Amino acid sequence: MDIKAIIDIFQQNPLLIGGVKIIGIIIATLLTNRFGLIFINKLIKRLVNPSQKKTGPEEEKKSNTLISILGGTMKFVVGIIAALMVLSEIGIDIGPVLAGAGLIGLAVGMASKEIISDFLSGFFIILEDQYHIGDRVKIAGVEGEVKEVTLRRTTIKDDSGLLHSIPNGQIKTIARKVN
Repeated sequence: MDIKAIIDIFQQNPLLIGGVKIIGIIIATLLTNRFGLIFINKLIKRLVNPSQKKTGPEEEKKSNTLISILGGTMKFVVGIIAALMVLSEIGIDIGPVLAGAGLIGLAVGMASKEIISDFLSGFFIILEDQYHIGDRVKIAGVEGEVKEVTLRRTTIKDDSGLLHSIPNGQIKTIARKVN
């Protein structure tokens, strides 16, 4: 089978071309996420510890927290872009989808000031370096180890093993054990 025969097969079956493009989009998404996480990991570790000397537990916690947040955000954005590209390949006009998503986003944003408050609070918790994954804290009456910090919420595991999910907008006071 020569190259002309392969081209003829693709020209006779446009679904095959679309399928190949969709597979390419999925592979590109996976590779982007993989190498993006590696890049974020190296960048954050270099920013947190510019001298590249041995890191202490505080720097390690800060790095892990920032890597978790930026990695999750990158995966979300890349996933949305990939989904829109796949929809376009399937033949769905993404213009109305984007317009509808924009209107829904505006309505949700206006109706849910608590979500916006959570994101802003989470942003400042991270920016001000208030606590990190692995820290022992007391937040909103819950004492334990910080297991996850996102822009939306903080998850704490208490001494009895229960996981508490606290929206960042509800955090008014933080008590953090410093080593």
